[in-house]
Formats: sequence, C-alpha cells, structure tokens
Amino acid sequence: MLHAPKPPISPSDFFSCDLRIGTVIEAAPLAGARKPALVLRIDFGEAIGVLKSSAQITARYTPDGLIGRQVVAVVNLPPLQVGAVRSQCLVVGGVPGAGDVVLLRPDEVVPNGTPVA
Repeated sequence: MLHAPKPPISPSDFFSCDLRIGTVIEAAPLAGARKPALVLRIDFGEAIGVLKSSAQITARYTPDGLIGRQVVAVVNLPPLQVGAVRSQCLVVGGVPGAGDVVLLRPDEVVPNGTPVA
C-alpha cells in the first residue's frame, strides 16, 4: 500500500536536510522497545564521527547482516530519546508496507560522510 504524497515544500526546506552516507559498525536489538527496533552505530567519517540511530527495520534486517553495510541517513536532526537510546541520526529507506522498511544505500562503496545530492 503506497502512501499519498505529502504537501509540497520549498527547495530550501529539502536542501536543509544533511543526507550522508555512512557505514554500520555495530547493530543490536533495542532492549525494552515497545516495537522491535535495532540500535545502529554508523561511521560518517572524520568530519561527523560515529552516530547512533534507533531504527524499526527488523522485518528485513538482522544485526549481523547490517555490519559493514553503507546506509543513507539524515545527520542534522536534533537528537531524539528512544527508550534508553539517544538517536542522533535517521536512516532513510523506502516503506513498501506497514512495518516494512528497505534501507537506501549507494550502488558502490563511497567514503563515509559522502553527502547525498
């Protein structure tokens, strides 16, 4: 089931999002979560460093399957407390159905911290 389009935004709103590519270096289940989720530690390179993200992606992904995988994330959102975890970035994916997320990633390996244009 596809969702209806969201209302239009300005180009400046879109370009204010800092989308970067990083590599998952750790992944583990989020203990005590109301909905199954994983805690990811993602390396965005020297300029940004390693950030944590809480992601409800357990329908398709296991912790072991994510280690070493490059992902796309928004890195300039304010931190969000999710249970015991302070989520510092938001991984980006397609949502083909309720509770289902397909993570976005580059076709080729690129340096961590590469901006998405």
